[in-house]
Amino acid sequence: MNRTILTISLWVTIGFMISCKEKQAVKEVKQQFCLSDTMQHMIQIDSAAMCPIENELHLSGEVAFNENTVIKVFPNASGQVLEVKVSLGDKVSKGQVLAIIKSADVAGNYADLSSAEADVKITKRAMDNAESLYKNGISSQREYEEAKQNYEKALAMSEKINSLISINGGGHTKAGGVYTIVAPANGYVVEKKVNSGNFIRQDMSDNMFTISDLKDVWIWANVFEADIAKVKEGNQVKVSTLAYPDKIYNGTIDKISQVLDPVNKALKVKIRLNNPDFLLKPEMFTNVTVTNTEGKQAVCIPSAAVIEENGKNFVVAYNSNCDLKVMPVNIIKVVGGKTYINDGIHPGQKLITKYALMIYDQFTQN
Repeated sequence: MNRTILTISLWVTIGFMISCKEKQAVKEVKQQFCLSDTMQHMIQIDSAAMCPIENELHLSGEVAFNENTVIKVFPNASGQVLEVKVSLGDKVSKGQVLAIIKSADVAGNYADLSSAEADVKITKRAMDNAESLYKNGISSQREYEEAKQNYEKALAMSEKINSLISINGGGHTKAGGVYTIVAPANGYVVEKKVNSGNFIRQDMSDNMFTISDLKDVWIWANVFEADIAKVKEGNQVKVSTLAYPDKIYNGTIDKISQVLDPVNKALKVKIRLNNPDFLLKPEMFTNVTVTNTEGKQAVCIPSAAVIEENGKNFVVAYNSNCDLKVMPVNIIKVVGGKTYINDGIHPGQKLITKYALMIYDQFTQN
């Protein structure tokens, strides 16, 4: 009887050992994970690299027109504005009428023109008579030359007054001293400082209109005193607006002011941006992100490759479709789409950046 019990115990022990080995074999098979053909087409792979460590500084700014491409329009003569033909923001073409002004000065020019044209006619008749008398031997050549010079002087004065009227915006008709202000170039009316009925003076210090093409604009950003050392000319920037938060404009810091703004105690930095779609408009508020380097280097990986769980960070390293490994990483900082780490990954290591969490779950479930 004892022998039978011993035999049964032996077989139970052997069976238990075989079962354990089978479970271990199954576990090892489970740990051997390979990417399926479908998964191979779904994932994305990127590599770790050695990168200079970047910093980001967030600033507030405002859109302004490019002062190098701005044309300020001043009055040609004193007078009263009869009509304004454009509104703020209108697109205008070179030569387009902006305003019509009635001016006593221009009216005086027309009066002078009438007098000069009368002188031309009188001196022309005198010259013709002197020429006829000279040819018939009745008068001298000197008398003829004097009459010719008088005619040429009258003609020159008439042309001078005509030029003055043309410069002042007057037309070819004697319109009672009315002249026009026209656009000197193509662009947009970004400033309008007159309305119908306003009286203006030629010596006024302020302009009537400002025209800019808006193909490129300036961004003036504020840098407070604690951050002045973090910005330099040439730093890369990203600019967004409240109106178009998903549209990012890339540029560089073009100029840094040498004095603080006395109102807000901030340093002004200028960023020049192309504006081909004319979405950036003067006076818009902007968010400016300045990127600079610290002078140090570290291994950087795409932020999309990082998986966070229970306060720890991991990545899925890729060597081949059947050679993948979950590796812990120690993060220094995250800047934009880059994550800087100080251990765990070496430069050149390939990492899963898309569907990494799904693959990570395959390992943690085993």
